[in-house]
Amino acid sequence: MSNPCIICVAITGSVPSKNDNPAVPITVAEQIESTHEAFEAGASIAHCHVRDDNGTPTSDPDRFAALKEGIEAHCPGMIVQLSTGGRSGAGRDRGGMLPLSPDMASLSVGSNNFPTRVYENSPDLVDWLASEMITHDVKPEIEAFDLSHIVQATRMAADGRLKAPLYVQFVMGVKNAMPADEPIFDFYIETLKRLAPDAQWCAAGIGQAQLTVNEWSISKGGHTRAGLEDNVRLDRNTLAPSNAALVQRAVDLCEKYERPVATWQQARNILGLRKVMV
Repeated sequence: MSNPCIICVAITGSVPSKNDNPAVPITVAEQIESTHEAFEAGASIAHCHVRDDNGTPTSDPDRFAALKEGIEAHCPGMIVQLSTGGRSGAGRDRGGMLPLSPDMASLSVGSNNFPTRVYENSPDLVDWLASEMITHDVKPEIEAFDLSHIVQATRMAADGRLKAPLYVQFVMGVKNAMPADEPIFDFYIETLKRLAPDAQWCAAGIGQAQLTVNEWSISKGGHTRAGLEDNVRLDRNTLAPSNAALVQRAVDLCEKYERPVATWQQARNILGLRKVMV
């Protein structure tokens, strides 16, 4: 298998804290340093959340701007993907960073259960976020927590609310949502290929499912995500020392399955992103 594998590093998220693992980067400076290490290890996409001075998730555009600027300066060419996730804000505040025109942004096109709450993504909000991404030339990464989200994303692409080709991430292992189950994973791939043959896909596993889903993704020809947002451990007894260490596990799997790790140039080409000069 020779097609390059794009590795995304999810550096911080909205949930993990330094109490969970001291390596979780909270400040913008910590996030830039951690992203640089992951970039050097092989990640070509940085999936970004920001926190306020108390470590609380926020959608503050100024903090996103500082993080984006820092990553672009210290990781030249790396794809910056900002989160519009619902743990960081409410309503249209969730898209307040889109005028920054990052390369990409996450987009959840439907609701689902999380461990202790409903992750609500109303149709009106989804349509508004999608339209803002078109306006500001931001490529969405569709966060598929459920089979219906794959179907909805393909509908939105068909009627012009999303630009094709799609980039869809299967998120598996969230408690009360879709488990990390290989037959379901295979059905996700089959369904996406049937409904959107030109789409690219990746996958993220939460908690102990991270390494398993990394291996499924890489072995089946997709792209994958690793990082402290999704998983703070190397194993049951060992905390991950860094985002780079989790990226390195994905790099090792690429070697196992004889897939080259995508450079940032290759990742931009695969995803149809704008070229940058570095």
